[in-house]
Amino acid sequence: MNRVNQLLGTKYPIIQGAMAQLATAQLAAAVSNAGGLGIIAAGGKTPDEVREQIHEARQLTDNNFGVNLMLMDPNSPKIAQVIVEEQVPIITTGAGTPKKLMPVMKANGIKVIPVIPNVELAVKMEQLGVDAVVAEGMEAGGHIGQLTSQVLWPQVSDAVSIPVIAAGGIADGRGIVDAFVDGAEGVQLGTLFSIAKESPVGPKWRQAIIEATDTSTIITGLSLGAPVRSLKNKMALKFSELERNAQNREELETIAVGGLKKAVFDDDVETGSLMAGQISGMIKEAKTCREIIEDLFNDANAVTNKVQSPLF
Repeated sequence: MNRVNQLLGTKYPIIQGAMAQLATAQLAAAVSNAGGLGIIAAGGKTPDEVREQIHEARQLTDNNFGVNLMLMDPNSPKIAQVIVEEQVPIITTGAGTPKKLMPVMKANGIKVIPVIPNVELAVKMEQLGVDAVVAEGMEAGGHIGQLTSQVLWPQVSDAVSIPVIAAGGIADGRGIVDAFVDGAEGVQLGTLFSIAKESPVGPKWRQAIIEATDTSTIITGLSLGAPVRSLKNKMALKFSELERNAQNREELETIAVGGLKKAVFDDDVETGSLMAGQISGMIKEAKTCREIIEDLFNDANAVTNKVQSPLF
């Protein structure tokens, strides 16, 4: 058992990504029941809604699960209090620093794992006393940084002594082996879990991922300082065109507002925002969370066995 297994209390060193609107209690519980760490996304929810999700997850699994806290969300202080009151064992964080939360989280035995896009932030997070970091490359879906995984993972692993969990561009056993070779001790996956059979997305979203190719994603919002990777569709291409023509920020935000909810709850794959990573082109079918996790690590073991002999 490596340090990530010990930290998470899981059979496998894998975390389900905190995909806003998608990372529900049902999905999180399914991942936890399969031996990973399921995550409930708190972004966009009220404190009461997060509490309800925590209670629902506890009805569905006896295993550990976590909550992701988006620190720029104005509700985050109140949601953090809910997390403490409900004794959630692990939180992942994004969109800000967990510095102000560290004393109360540590006092209550809650593990803190921030998602970071570069070495500088990884080092700062270790200095704050976090328990691990998720190093996420720009291949990932949703909000992204500017470094690719193959550049980011080894440099973060060299720079910190706490466990590194790799994210961005992992869809099979090869990706897991790559991450461990680069110094990671665990992985976080989002896109693959986004179309799990326990995910709340509809059939059109699932089919869009399954039919995707290696060039099916697009980055928008880079000029606004908030880059997002999603599948190319009518909304994303219109946003990109307006962005290239230097349209004002308010108009761009009007186009994008509510896009993720449209995609998840209305299965609107044209004007909704289908946040997904570049590995969408590698996904050929929807599986249960258990099938996803077991297939990933069986494949990783097969890849490891294949390369045990000298390569040169």
